[in-house]
This record gives sequence, structure tokens and C-alpha cells, in this order.
Amino acid sequence: MEMEDIVMDGHPVPILIQNEETGNFELDTAALEEVLLNPRVADKFVCVLAVAGAFRKGKSFLLDFLLRYMSSQQSEQWLGDCHQPLKGFKWRQGSKRETTGVLIWSKPFVIKKPSGEEVAVILMDTQGTFDIQSSMKDSTMVFALTTMVSSVLVYNLMNNIQEDDLMNLQLFTSYGKLAQEDCDTAHPFQRLHFLVRDWGFPFEVPYGHQGGQKLLDEILMVTEKQHPAHQEVET
Repeated sequence: MEMEDIVMDGHPVPILIQNEETGNFELDTAALEEVLLNPRVADKFVCVLAVAGAFRKGKSFLLDFLLRYMSSQQSEQWLGDCHQPLKGFKWRQGSKRETTGVLIWSKPFVIKKPSGEEVAVILMDTQGTFDIQSSMKDSTMVFALTTMVSSVLVYNLMNNIQEDDLMNLQLFTSYGKLAQEDCDTAHPFQRLHFLVRDWGFPFEVPYGHQGGQKLLDEILMVTEKQHPAHQEVET
């Protein structure tokens, strides 16, 4: 399938919006219902794939590649022309934040599992953490909500996995554990993937899933020499 034959239907839909006057986040229920109650997907299971992490680290950029892949129906030629502009979730170069609140793609992608059952996949873009316009409360709320509602959460990191990345993740996901106390499910969130962008040490750990898993295992290994606070984060 050629890239020009791929039609990328849909647009970003803000579902969690920050009130400019009060600073509070508000859920746009009508917008959410318009996507989820669409007759194409209303009776299907839903898989929410979200990307979260620090601001200006390429989350929306990454999601637009995922949009290309899903829109191509998982074709081997899904990347297409490397000179073609990326469309989908809005992104740009620069130091100032672009995405605010939480957005989802208006058209869920229906895929068929090996069992034959159809699942509606929804791509979710989120406001980056720790930008100069947001408070710690804002960052925590957006990340925690994203963690709890996503089926697959991609934790978007640059260059390496650092201790503060793990500490922030521990803080954000602690809200999910609190929410667990008020629900019947055994897991407040489902699947977490670390994505390390621009990895600069392939001579130590190779690129790809296996290399990434090796890096993560090494970082999460608890040793007696570590400070107790660090041991707590790793566990």
C-alpha cells in the first residue's frame, strides 16, 4: 500500500480541558460520548493507548507515527515518504508546550484479535509534565488519570531512564493505588512500557525491545549498596 493511498480520517478531540479562569480540569462528557458511543465501536471492547511524560519530548510526534501505522492497516509500507509532513495530533518545534489536557483521536481503529473478536483502539495524547505553566498538582492529575484509564501506557523518556523518572512515576501511580481502594479490580492500571528516545549507548545495550528490557532490568535491580529511598523506588 502506497502512502498516498492511506486516508487518515479523524481529528484530535479534547476530553480533559483546563479552565483558564479557575485552573481546574473539566471532563467534556459530550465529546467523550461522541467517540465512544459511535455505532462502529459502541458494542466493542476498547483498548486505550496513551503516551505520557515530560513536556517537549515528542509525545505528539510519536503518536502521529502510530496514526500512520494504524491508518495504513498495519501495512509494511506504513512509514511511506519520509518527506511527507506528519499529520494528526498537533506538534511543533520549540521550547513552549503545545498539548494541554488530554486528547483522543476521534476515530477509533477497529482491529481483529486472533480469536476473531474486534477491539476498538483509541490513541490518547496528554499534556506533558513539568512545564513552567503547570503546577505539580496539574502534572500529577493528568498523569495519574492517564495511567488509570489507559490499557497501554507508553512512558516517554529521553536518552536514558533516570532515578527522577522512576520517582515521578512512583508519585503519579500512587494515585492509582489509592483509587484501587474504591473499586473491585485488582489492578488500578494495566500495561506500562518505557520508551527511551535517542538512546546514545548502543555499545552497552542494543536498540530495540530486548535491549530496552535489559536496561530496565538493570536499573530496577535492588542492591544493598543503594540508599533505602532508592530501593523503595526500584521495588
